[in-house]
Amino acid sequence: MTDTSTTSRTTSTEVAKNDTGARAGAPGSTTIAEVVVQKIAGLATREIPGVHDLGGGAARAFGALRERIPGATASAGQGVSVEVGEKQAAVDLQIVVEYGAAITDVARSIRRSVITAVERMTGLEVVEVNVSVSDLHLPDSDDDAPADTGRVE
Repeated sequence: MTDTSTTSRTTSTEVAKNDTGARAGAPGSTTIAEVVVQKIAGLATREIPGVHDLGGGAARAFGALRERIPGATASAGQGVSVEVGEKQAAVDLQIVVEYGAAITDVARSIRRSVITAVERMTGLEVVEVNVSVSDLHLPDSDDDAPADTGRVE
């Protein structure tokens, strides 16, 4: 009898078969790449009111350059780092908050949104979501306002 043992690999799933083919009741295993969890967390964070952008100064500058390149797309995972295990995930976020937003409320909403999205889409238990506020986005000045020429007139 020939050995029919094979391993089928794709980017998102891994299914192993034994000598007699697939075992009854053995569903196989699913492996979720870190970049998948990173993108889910990034998109869930961007949906929260009060979040202006993700990433530190260098990451945002690099993202702005990337957007100017024809055919390039902005990274959904910018400002997000994750650790993914077999059953659990941890997420670290670096955000820029809009001026006037209550930072603690924004962070609480981010945690709730990220945990819900990652757990619903991947089945992984999110053990922590760390939010680091790296900057505050100030509202743009009005173009109609006269330029300030000094402290006194």
